[in-house]
Amino acid sequence: MPETLNLNYYYGNEADQYSFYRIPKILLTDRRYKGVSLEAKVLYGLLLDRMGLSARNGWLDDNGRVFLYFTQEEVMTMLDCGKDKATKLFRELEGIGLVERKKQGQGHPARIYVKNFILEPEPAAPVQTAENQPSRPLDSAAVKTAEKPQSARRKTSGQECGISAPNNTDINKTEKSDTDLSITPPAPSAVSSPAGKRTPRRMGLDEMESYRELILENIDYDILLERNPYDKDLLDGYVELMLEICCSTRESVRICGQEVPTEVVKSRFLKLNSEHIGYVMDSLKSNTAKIGNIKAYTLAALYNAPVTMGQYYTSLVSHDMAHGLLDG
Repeated sequence: MPETLNLNYYYGNEADQYSFYRIPKILLTDRRYKGVSLEAKVLYGLLLDRMGLSARNGWLDDNGRVFLYFTQEEVMTMLDCGKDKATKLFRELEGIGLVERKKQGQGHPARIYVKNFILEPEPAAPVQTAENQPSRPLDSAAVKTAEKPQSARRKTSGQECGISAPNNTDINKTEKSDTDLSITPPAPSAVSSPAGKRTPRRMGLDEMESYRELILENIDYDILLERNPYDKDLLDGYVELMLEICCSTRESVRICGQEVPTEVVKSRFLKLNSEHIGYVMDSLKSNTAKIGNIKAYTLAALYNAPVTMGQYYTSLVSHDMAHGLLDG
């Protein structure tokens, strides 16, 4: 058993000053990932982190897909395991479809593609209708019963349909304009057209809703709303802006005058939590200067939150201590 280390506690927001590897919650909550070992999920988190670095360095193939290199030796070192175990973990991720490896020839490491962990919703069970049921002759009693008014039964059926098959589609939300964000033209999720040109792949409503649910879960939306009941519109605006980026098929986003790959922005947005959102809310509320483009300003604030939050709260504490507002 390893020796117990004498470690200190975290105070306030100190935890946000450091870098952490992240494992998507869906890998631990969705039953379709239940067969994947915890070690393989940890490896997927390491690969996701490396993918962010590859995207920033422009490691894209001819199809605009981000790739990375992560050797077995690195896995063995970081997970403290043997070669057989490292091979098994890679094969486990490949088997479930989370990772794809392509060999580059003798003496060259395999090129690794980390696949999107967002799942399409499971198809609903087929509903039996009159068309696929065998017909049976009706007796006279059944005919008489069918002729009677069925208002109460129809009412119940209508309520059940409303619960089991709601229509939550908001057309305005599916036709957003990206002009305020200065997003430049495409391509990571693009497909080939008959003429050989590449056109962006449209994201389905189900996939968009999956991203929305993931964002709401990551930021603990319900808890944030409970703490800030009068800021619902503000919170919803943050969610919609993050969702817009996650569903974008454009190549890059302009943030603070710089073109940033959309995949990098998306990756950072999917790592935001309730503390980051609370920090952005505090920052925007405390800002007294006039903001010309609030959408671009908010986008930059959300993107930079993981980097600036720790410094922001540290400076506040230092200020309060300097003015005797806190006990040193």
